[in-house]
Amino acid sequence: MYVTVENVSKTYPHHGATFHALNDISLEFERGEFICLLGPSGCGKSTLLNLLAGFERPTLGRVTIDGVVVEAPSPKYVTIFQNYNLLPWRTVQKNVELGLESGNLSKKERQERATRYLDLVGLKAFAKNHPQQLSGGMRQRVAFAGALAVEPEIIFMDEPFGALDALTRMEMQDEFLKLQKQQGTTIVFVTHDIEEAVFLADKVVVMTPNPGKIKRVISVNIGEVRDRTSPDFLAIRDRIFGEFELKQKDRTEYFI
Repeated sequence: MYVTVENVSKTYPHHGATFHALNDISLEFERGEFICLLGPSGCGKSTLLNLLAGFERPTLGRVTIDGVVVEAPSPKYVTIFQNYNLLPWRTVQKNVELGLESGNLSKKERQERATRYLDLVGLKAFAKNHPQQLSGGMRQRVAFAGALAVEPEIIFMDEPFGALDALTRMEMQDEFLKLQKQQGTTIVFVTHDIEEAVFLADKVVVMTPNPGKIKRVISVNIGEVRDRTSPDFLAIRDRIFGEFELKQKDRTEYFI
């Protein structure tokens, strides 16, 4: 397996006691898969993402990527957060080039690669604009272009669409899924939105809290072209709702 999480637990000191964020997590997935970590607030999905990305280390167990134990962040992996991480004083073009500046590319090569990925996300015409001149969805696409431009092996994403309105969010889901399939990049994506997880993922990792643990890993075998109204989509969505043992009236409140 490309990524392996072996019997991982994570604890933190908390007011003289011990807080168990994750308990005995085991997970594995292949290169090129889109993995969604799904669950309510407090289930440890962001903690697990941070362990995978190397920002934190397990209290027990280990995480390996391509056979190497993860002990720190790697330039081979990129993390995208909800706030886009764009520098307001740099143009869109220069923001996309930022991750390339520590490498061995020439100025011309950086410009050409940034232009190629801006074109891929549909923002080539906005290369000279600054982030504050763009909509939220466009800023998120700039962040995607910057992440893709460094051509990482894995992109880790922590609720990147959480600040977007519902229609923009669905548009971004459509666009990003197409990009991921084109590039074949491995994605680990944190969300508390069940429909978002079913739409994007090859596998949905269902997590439950107190302490955080994996209840089920569900494969989403509905093809690369996703239809939110199809019977197969709705069947998997309802199966995941069932994993949380939610009645219809409780479904929205549980994931807020």
